[in-house]
Amino acid sequence: METRKVLLRSLNPYITCYVCKGYLIDATTVTECLHAFCKTCLLNHLSTNVTCPKCEIVIHQSHPTNYIMPDRSLQDIVYKLVPNLFRSEFSFSKNIFIRFIIFHLDEMERREAFHKKHGLPFDNPLNITESDANASSSSANENYHRLDEHVTVWLRPDHTMEPIKCPFICCSWQTTVAHLKKLLAKTIYGDLARFKDFDILCNHEIMGKDHSMKFIYRTRWRNMVC
Repeated sequence: METRKVLLRSLNPYITCYVCKGYLIDATTVTECLHAFCKTCLLNHLSTNVTCPKCEIVIHQSHPTNYIMPDRSLQDIVYKLVPNLFRSEFSFSKNIFIRFIIFHLDEMERREAFHKKHGLPFDNPLNITESDANASSSSANENYHRLDEHVTVWLRPDHTMEPIKCPFICCSWQTTVAHLKKLLAKTIYGDLARFKDFDILCNHEIMGKDHSMKFIYRTRWRNMVC
C-alpha cells in the first residue's frame, strides 16, 4: 500500500484555535455550527458575547455556554499529530498549579505570623471546620468517578503468572498504576500488602505507580505498535 506524507502545516486550519491561533487545548465545540476552539478561549469569548468567534452565528441569547461541548476525539487527533504537545501542556499545567499552591501557603504563613506577633486571633480564613472538610470530601466521592472519562484496560500476565480471571477492567482515566497493582494483589493473593509484588508494563516499559491511565494513554499506548 502506497503511503503519502502530509505536511503538518496543511492540517493546521483543522487543529488550531481560531481565537489564539495555537494548537487546540481542551478542544470544545459549539453545537450550533460545530466550530472548535480551546476551552479557555471559547469561555473567555462567551463571557461577553453570545456568538461563535469564527462564524458569528448566535449560539444562544442568554445561555451560550449550555450549547458547547468537549470534543475529545478532536483533542486526541491534535495530541496524536503534534509531537510532545500533551507533555508540554501537562508540564505547564502542573507548574502553574504548584506555583499557585506555594503562593497561597506562603501568604497564609505570613498572615499567621503577623497575627501571632501582635497577639491577634488567627481564624481559619475560609471558616472551614474539620467536620465541614470531611463532609465535603464525602460528598465529592459520592459519584465514585462515574462522571469521569473511562477507559478499558486489558491486563495480560506474562508467562510466569496464571491467567487472570477477569482481565478486562473499565475504570476512570484517573485510575493510577498503584490502584491496578492493589486490585491484582487483592484478586490474586487476597492481600493488599502484596501489591509491591507486581510490575505493570506498557510497551515493554515499567509504569510508575503514580501514572494515571490518561497519562499512559497519551504518552505510551498511542505510540505502541500492535
